[in-house]
Parts: sequence; structure tokens; C-alpha cells
Amino acid sequence: MKKINRTIKLMNIKELRTKIDKIDADILNLLDQRMDIVHEIGLLKNASNESVYRPEREKEIIERLHSLANGKLSADSIKAIFQEVFAAARNIELPERISYLGPEGSFTHQAAESNFGSQAKYLSLNSIKSVFKSVESKKSKYGIIPLENNQEGIVQETIDLLGVSNLQIISELPLSISFSFATRAKDIKNINTIYSKDIAFKQCKNFIENYFSEDIKCIPVNSTSAAVKYADKKEGAAAICSRFAAVQQGVPILFDKIEDSKDNHTRFVILSSTKNEVISKDDKTSILVNLTDGHGVLAKFLQEFHDAKINLTKLESRPAKKGTEFKYVFYIDFEGHYLSNNFQIIFKRYEDNIKLLGSYPKMI
Repeated sequence: MKKINRTIKLMNIKELRTKIDKIDADILNLLDQRMDIVHEIGLLKNASNESVYRPEREKEIIERLHSLANGKLSADSIKAIFQEVFAAARNIELPERISYLGPEGSFTHQAAESNFGSQAKYLSLNSIKSVFKSVESKKSKYGIIPLENNQEGIVQETIDLLGVSNLQIISELPLSISFSFATRAKDIKNINTIYSKDIAFKQCKNFIENYFSEDIKCIPVNSTSAAVKYADKKEGAAAICSRFAAVQQGVPILFDKIEDSKDNHTRFVILSSTKNEVISKDDKTSILVNLTDGHGVLAKFLQEFHDAKINLTKLESRPAKKGTEFKYVFYIDFEGHYLSNNFQIIFKRYEDNIKLLGSYPKMI
């Protein structure tokens, strides 16, 4: 009887797998049809010189699919699957190199792959300035760099370079920053050295104190990606790193989400040599503003946005470079597109004071 039941179960599994094979074949056929349509659109885009990368369109598709989902696929799973579909479609039409602040396995690399997919052509660079130069010289079509972290603040080098570059922000990539503990040691008791970036040690202080004695060696290195490589080579070593970096290097993860604060996010941006002139349903715009020193000058400028019913989402001051008449530069994010009428009125009044950094779809 047991043998019969086992045979029936095996038959049922075989039938179910046959159904899966049929569904997989249908999915592949539909993807081929999708690529054919993408190719037709690509021909029309090439004729009109329109960009292949359309972040507002990709956002719209994913949001629509989220609203249609009623099965077991999570919102993150749907996004991950279709980002790969988008990447495959872009690569068919126009293979484009994307530079990012490295090294490989960094959080910037993770942000890049989460948006452009794993099959895109990537160029890892050692500095934010190198990413700018790569896009400016057309060695890369797009560049990805960090703009701000909700705990550490704005990345000043990024703001300084945006101030002197003609590149534009065409998309933002918010990423939740989470750390993993990776090691080849079979037991945590065998670990005597931990490698990581200095800031990661600070953000995982409670974990280190709870699991290790004061004798543990915490050695800072240039990046969490480098930390994984050190941990991979040395016996009794571990790394505090991103899950992404550990998986890339093939180092087992002993603990996940070991950071002290679960509310740690970094906002990355995509740079391009062309402006995003497509107005979507929900845009954000970034600008830099130079205002001459004087009583009430800033208040008067901000009142313009209030009167135009434009919502500011970020305002941060930065000391201006020496040798100018301006004491401060203000970085501002606001809701809406730079081509909208209410902002254009302000822009025409302050054209000499405003540097447009880009308009792009707002991402959550």
C-alpha cells in the first residue's frame, strides 16, 4: 500500500512538473513576442532620437503589475523579475555601458543591478569623480552614484561635482542598507577577526558587542566588498558586508540584518548627458541655488515656491567655494517637473541663480 501511495505521489509530481514546463514554454514565447514589440518601438525611437531608458515608463509598468498581482509573488519579486526583462529589452536595442562607484559588490553596484538588471554592461570605478568623467566622455551611457544617506546625510562630493558638471539626474534609486555577517568559519567561536568599512562597524556596534568579546579584532578596509575578500582568504575571519557582496563572492552568510537601525536608506541617482524632458504622473526635481547675501533673500526665494504651490522635500545649505560673491549654495528637491508652468515662472525670475540638476520620476 505504501509503495502504491508513493507511486501515485511520484505520478502527481511528474504531472505537476509537466504543467510547469508548459507554463515556462508559454512564458518564453510571450517574452519573445514582447521583445519583438520592443524592437519595433526601438526603431521608432531611433528615428526620433529618443532615449532607450525610460524610468517613468518602467515605474508605471511595475506599479500596474503590482495592482494586478493576486498570487504568491511579492511586490519585490515582481520588480526584480521585470527589471531583468527591461534590461534584456534594452540590451537588444542598444547595449549600453553603465558606470558606478565601485568596487564590485558595493551598495552602488547593488543599486545598479536592482535597476538595470544583472546582464547589463557595468564599469566599476574607484571614485565619484571618475563616474562623472566616464559619462561626460561618453565611455558610459549612464553613471550611478550615491547622493545621500538618511543617517549620514548628503554626499558632499556628489553635490560639488553636480554643481560644475553638465550631467543631469534622470532617475533616483532608493536602497535599504542592510548588513550581513559572512564567514567560512563553521562556528562563531572560531572567529577572531572581522573586516569591514569603518562606517559599517559603527552601524553594527550592538551586534559586535553582543556576540564578541573585547579581544575581537575589527579591521577597517576600503569597502565592505573588500572585507568579503579578506574574510574569504583568512582562517578565522569574517566580514560585515552587504548580502549582495557575500553572494557574489560565494562566502556563506551566518547572520542577516545585523545593523543597529532598521531604518537606514541610501538614495542613489542615475546620471546622463541628456535631460529627462518627459513629465510623468509623479516627478521630483533637484536644483542648486546661489543667492547673494542679504536680509530676507532666502525667505523671499522660498516664498516663491509657497506662492506657486510647489512642495519642497529637501533644503540643505553648503558653503560656497571661495572667490565668489555667494556665501552659501542651497541644494533643493521639490515635487514636480522643471517644465511645469509654476516652476518655469520662478526659473525665469531666478535663471542666473538656479542650476537645474534634473527632473525624474519619484521613487519610494
